[in-house]
Amino acid sequence: MDVKDLSNKMESVSISLSPEEKLNLIKRNLQEIIGEDKLKTILKERDVKVYWGTATTGKPHVAYFVPMSKIADFLRAGCEVTILFADLHAYLDNMKAPWDLLALRVQYYERAIKAMLKSIGVPLEKLKFVKGSDYQLSKEYTLDVYRLSSMVTEHDAKKAGAEVVKQVGNPLLSGLLYPGLQALDEEYLKVDAQFGGVDQRKIFTFAEKYLPHLGYTKRIHLMNPMVPGLTGDKMSSSVEDSKIDLLDSPSALKKKLKKAFCEPGNVKDNGVLSFCQHVLFPLRGKEGFLVKRVPEFGGDSMYATYDELEQAFAKEEVHPGDLKASVERYLNELLEPIRKEFESAENKKLVAQAYPVEKKKKPGQQGGEAGGSDELVPSLLDLRVGKILDVKKHPDAESLYVETVDVGEGEPRTVVSGLAGLYPMEDLQNRMGVFLCNLKAVKMRGVVSQAMLMCASVDDPRAVEPLDPPQGSTPGDRVMFEGHEQGKPEEELKPKKKIWEKLQVDLRVNEKSIAEWQGNVMKTKLGNVTASSLKCVPIK
Repeated sequence: MDVKDLSNKMESVSISLSPEEKLNLIKRNLQEIIGEDKLKTILKERDVKVYWGTATTGKPHVAYFVPMSKIADFLRAGCEVTILFADLHAYLDNMKAPWDLLALRVQYYERAIKAMLKSIGVPLEKLKFVKGSDYQLSKEYTLDVYRLSSMVTEHDAKKAGAEVVKQVGNPLLSGLLYPGLQALDEEYLKVDAQFGGVDQRKIFTFAEKYLPHLGYTKRIHLMNPMVPGLTGDKMSSSVEDSKIDLLDSPSALKKKLKKAFCEPGNVKDNGVLSFCQHVLFPLRGKEGFLVKRVPEFGGDSMYATYDELEQAFAKEEVHPGDLKASVERYLNELLEPIRKEFESAENKKLVAQAYPVEKKKKPGQQGGEAGGSDELVPSLLDLRVGKILDVKKHPDAESLYVETVDVGEGEPRTVVSGLAGLYPMEDLQNRMGVFLCNLKAVKMRGVVSQAMLMCASVDDPRAVEPLDPPQGSTPGDRVMFEGHEQGKPEEELKPKKKIWEKLQVDLRVNEKSIAEWQGNVMKTKLGNVTASSLKCVPIK
């Protein structure tokens, strides 16, 4: 079903469901339930109250769609759902979130998770959002922490947090407190059940053991399986290659999916398939899952259920490349509303403040942002406006043009571009463009190229458009990116460092044909750099 319809249908669906149907919806795709009999009893009498908590540490990534899609199931089943932003937990877990950043990270998590829920059609008015420190610093809660600490052994506290709290040789007392606080949250949020990943199981059994000692009721525990990351292990905010950030550009998403572990026929530890099972199929409902292929490789295939897709993949009827391309298409549909939500200046500022980039200075280092740093930033690129004074065909390569370009220096540069057959030669004559001027000069079929003409480019159908500087630009005008205006370009980009290759994956023209890097607009002192007609395509 269309995710936009989900919000309208959710309430009417939950009213019409029987207790057994609600139970089946709650149980769908869960790995384990502790207290299922109690769950059945409550459903015969009233709707269930459930909470899901998240410690506000690293940035939420696409694996968060797994609990989000289950929250959608809970709401369809009529559950009252509370989402806890566990800020104190984030600090207690080996200070993964510094104290001075807690408030900012809670804001980021709240905006990001609300944007995720809206992108899958979950009505926010059906949810309750709570910040942990709003009640965890109360007199009553603090007294219960002391009461609990008088009962819990060091062994039990360490065992409970073994799968969740960062493990170190000499653990801090804060990490030992973590499981107790999570147990107390069940009582103070007045819920029937807590929902989380199966990695939380030891904390859940800890809560079942100790809450009755305080005179509180055992709760139900609902557990999702752990979805493998792109490397085949758990998807983690701290392992960059294992996860796709919610704000990753389409090009960064493509790059990470290309590197994802997805062995032909292997349906175990396959993060791409798991994402289909736990997110895409539940959200798409009866619409199914379309794998697009060219006719010579079998043409398009539609899979109504996840089991059908898994079986086809196991038999190698679906190629990993085709599966990844389909997941990429559906993921971009989910992520695009979130990207747009964070295009505002306010949200960009929040991201920068909540997750500041640490800059490591090196003695004598040149380039980058002011002061020098190891950070990979677009100001390392020497981008300039240039005027093509002359253009002719390469004498030894049919696909190449050789251009003479004024980039504001004493002598013009020679630039070789692979535009023959894609862009008319006469349209390049006397044209203004954007040129990357600090690539190492390279010989292309006998002609040395001293810069690169920047173009918007799409493979299917093949189309290329040189970027347009603002009206009135002159050769040599500096081209920069919003938020990175003060940086100094490298004198020459060293090929071994692959700075251009790493930055290029996040260069694109947006839906307004404006060039950008990670959402930061490419511009000169006179205005924005644009493409003439292409939209939402890479810049190469």
